[in-house]
Amino acid sequence: MDSKHTAESILSMARDFMASRVILSGAELDLFTLLAHKPLNAEQAAEAKNADLRGMTILLDALAALDFLIKKDGCYRLEASLAPLLSADGPDSVLPMILHLGTVWNNWSRLTDIVSGKATVHMEKQGVLSHEHIEAFIGAMHVVGSKTAPQVAAVINPGRARRFLDVGGASGTYTLAFLAAAPKLKATLYDLPQVVEMARKRISNAGMAHRVTFVSGDFNNDPLPPGHDLVLLSAIIHQNSLKQNNNLFERIFQALEQGGRIVIRDYVMSPDQTEPRSGALFAVNMLTGTAGGNTYTFEEIKKGLTEAGFTRINVIQIKEMSSLVEAFKP
Repeated sequence: MDSKHTAESILSMARDFMASRVILSGAELDLFTLLAHKPLNAEQAAEAKNADLRGMTILLDALAALDFLIKKDGCYRLEASLAPLLSADGPDSVLPMILHLGTVWNNWSRLTDIVSGKATVHMEKQGVLSHEHIEAFIGAMHVVGSKTAPQVAAVINPGRARRFLDVGGASGTYTLAFLAAAPKLKATLYDLPQVVEMARKRISNAGMAHRVTFVSGDFNNDPLPPGHDLVLLSAIIHQNSLKQNNNLFERIFQALEQGGRIVIRDYVMSPDQTEPRSGALFAVNMLTGTAGGNTYTFEEIKKGLTEAGFTRINVIQIKEMSSLVEAFKP
């Protein structure tokens, strides 16, 4: 069988980090916002950011070479069509996700040491849940979720559900999508205390706070509020070990009314753990960013749900991170 790679393709993949690092540094210095409003030369940009002139000049030229900036008469400005996407005040800004990827970069830089057993992961101390990174992480989840949440809600179809529990609901992106899909639905959003406050603000701004109960806690250790007939576990199980997930499934079982449904949104891996490719790479992300996270096969998910007491366990969608597994409490 011929290899899918050549010497040049291997080296090309190995060099891909270079453009990525330039974009990340541009975002971390907030250069896209700075240059969205008026063109500046390198000296002015360096002064505005209290930065080294040589370093700023080289970085700006690299961003121009990547077609993020336009350089004219020694001045740089953000390419106009990118302002909504890259400036902090852009209506469709992906800046929070890029800043989150800066944290991911730092985590991945330790991959060799982690695999060699020379480094450990402390998600709350230096990862995405640390005080300095959590806002970017939650913002990044909204950037991704705002596009996918309505589609996921439509596939799940809340139907006759009346009490919806969003476990690890972040800033409320999925809660809002489910409320829009089912006008009579009431929701409970459950997450860490600092995250719940972000959710309260977003949901209040959307005019939906009267339909939402906000409960703070640690879903891996604290009791979940009972009395629900639909529970969503969106992009949560990959953060956990199998043991943590099994314990979480048991507590969700208790939070559900008889006949209630749990839906898990996450990667569902092939039996050999190599497909989809994005899921295998995301498992590396969990290795570098969590103490026990991974991506899981349907059989692994089904086994945990079965042991918790769930029945009628099925895959209802295969779509990378938006794959969906449902199960029912008898």
